Amino acid sequence: MLVDAHCHLTGSYLAQDQIEATLARARAEGVTGFIAVGTDLEDSSVVLALAHQLPGVQASLGVHPHEAKTWTPETGAALAALAADPSVRFIGETGLDWHYDLSPRDEQEAVFRAQIRLALALGKPLMIHTRSAPEATLRVLEEEGADRVKGIIHCFSEDRAFAARALDLGFYLSFSGIATFKKAEAVREVAAWAPADRILVETDAPFLAPVPYRGKPNEPGFVRFTAEAVAGLRGISPGKLAELTTRNLEALCGWAPSS
Repeated sequence: MLVDAHCHLTGSYLAQDQIEATLARARAEGVTGFIAVGTDLEDSSVVLALAHQLPGVQASLGVHPHEAKTWTPETGAALAALAADPSVRFIGETGLDWHYDLSPRDEQEAVFRAQIRLALALGKPLMIHTRSAPEATLRVLEEEGADRVKGIIHCFSEDRAFAARALDLGFYLSFSGIATFKKAEAVREVAAWAPADRILVETDAPFLAPVPYRGKPNEPGFVRFTAEAVAGLRGISPGKLAELTTRNLEALCGWAPSS
C-alpha cells in the first residue's frame, strides 16, 4: 500500500474528466492514498472539493511561492477558513522559489511566513517548496518556529547538510522521481541515508516523472517506481518501503488510507 505524498490533480494540471481514471490506474499499481495539493486560493478550493468527493484523497492547501504576488489579507482569511476543514492535512504548498522568481522575493518570504503562522494556529504540518533558496528556506522555518508543527520538504532536491537541518526541525523528506535519476547523486545519497521514520515518496505529478517515464507527464501511479528506487538505495524490499512511508505519513498528519 503506497501513498503519493504530493500530487496535483486540479486546474491546468489535470482535466476534471481525467481525474478518476488517473486515480484508478494508480490504485491498480498499489497506490491507495493521495495528498492533492493546492497552489493558490481558487485551486485550493477545488482540491478541498476533491478530497470530499474521492476516497483515498486528502488535501494540502496553500499559496505557492510563484503565486505570492496574488496574496492579500482577504486571501489569508479565505485560506484559513478552507484549511480548518478536517480533510486538510497540510498547509501549503508554500515556501521559496528563487529559481524562477515569478513573485518578488520579499513577497514570497512574507507569504511563506503568513502560511507558517496559519499552520501554527491550526496545528497542521506544512508542505514546503524550496528551489534555489536553501538557506533562506531553513532560516524562515527556524525563525517562525515551524518545528512546532513540522511538515514535509516536498520533492527533496537538496544535499545532506540541508536534510540534517530539516530533520532537526522535525521535518520529513519526500522523494520524487528525481531519486530515480542516476546523476542526482546528492538526492540519492540522502534517500539512502535518511532515518527510516522520516521519509516519504511522491510524484509531484504531472512533473518529474521517474525512470522509465522520464520526460513524459507524471501521474500518481508512477510513485511505484520512485518507491522501488528508494527501496533499492536503502537495501529493503519495495513492500517494506511502502509500509514505512505510509506509517510515516500517518505519524505526521494523522491520516493513512486505511484510517
